[in-house]
Amino acid sequence: MPITKPWLSIRPRRFPLSFRVDRRVPLVLAWLVAIALLSLTFNVSQGEYSVPPLEVVKTILGFSANPDYVFVVNTLRLPRALVALLVGMGLATAGAILQGITRNPLAAPEIIGINSGASLVAVAFIVLLPGLPVGWLPIAAFLGGLGVAIAIYLLAWNDGSSPMRLILVGIGLTSLTGAFTSLMITFGNIYDVSQALVWLTGSVYGRSWEHLWPLLPWLVIFLPLTLVLARDLDTLNLGDNLAQGLGSRVEYTRSLLLLCTVALAGAAVATAGTIGFVGLMAPHLARHLVGPSHAGLIPAAALTGACIVELADIVGRLAFAPIELPCGVITAVIGAPYFLWLLYCDGQRPA
Repeated sequence: MPITKPWLSIRPRRFPLSFRVDRRVPLVLAWLVAIALLSLTFNVSQGEYSVPPLEVVKTILGFSANPDYVFVVNTLRLPRALVALLVGMGLATAGAILQGITRNPLAAPEIIGINSGASLVAVAFIVLLPGLPVGWLPIAAFLGGLGVAIAIYLLAWNDGSSPMRLILVGIGLTSLTGAFTSLMITFGNIYDVSQALVWLTGSVYGRSWEHLWPLLPWLVIFLPLTLVLARDLDTLNLGDNLAQGLGSRVEYTRSLLLLCTVALAGAAVATAGTIGFVGLMAPHLARHLVGPSHAGLIPAAALTGACIVELADIVGRLAFAPIELPCGVITAVIGAPYFLWLLYCDGQRPA
């Protein structure tokens, strides 16, 4: 009787790469793509002026002759829904990378300081330089996240970058950058501060094509790069000594993965503010679906994060209509108890 292997080997002919993924991965990814597309269609269709879901699809594909549908779908709602998907993908992928680098299931960009660094510079951008084009905001947030990431790496260095030290130093820098952000909000112009406060809650409200296009290149570049590094991330999970024994350049790989984390999280934070707990929840949910191998985990986490933010935006728009709640509030309401549950489960494990 033939033995069915629980994994698939993928070797593209044109690229010197190979991936080994769980056999569940293609089916799970197909379901997640379907859920993401259905969520996007439903999000675009709902509102004060509702559009039938079939008409939404026809309008997006360019087959609708109704000018009202074209304006509502393509101008008002579609860019917002796409931003929600992309922001969720960026935050979730950053969380999956961090959990792999630190070998800690509680690591996430908002917990170890990268989001807070991006937030600090983005708030400074909004409060101190309100006249600059919005396209500069992702670059500013990336530089803020990069600065905090470099500080974390240097402060955690002790003959190598210990994963536990990375987390502890990151938590300390989160508090420090949060204090500076609060100070800037306290002394800023009231109009600019109000914009910054709305942005800090985490929301895709009012996002347009002007916000989408600056976000897109960051994901196009760094999402494929994380997939290329997936095998190296699996090797790092074995421990630094064993990874070095297998020929992995540990510090170089860790630095490159940290750069990907900063780029993805910084661009997402710059576009939609601090939408919390997506980088924590999505990798955990994806790990239950496809297993621990990062070749399957990273795309599954990205799609799971996209679904979480899209569904949070739907709930925020419709649950208390006409009042609209930021999607960051919805993810926090779900994510905070989930984080406490993870802490409880981690404490129950035998030492």
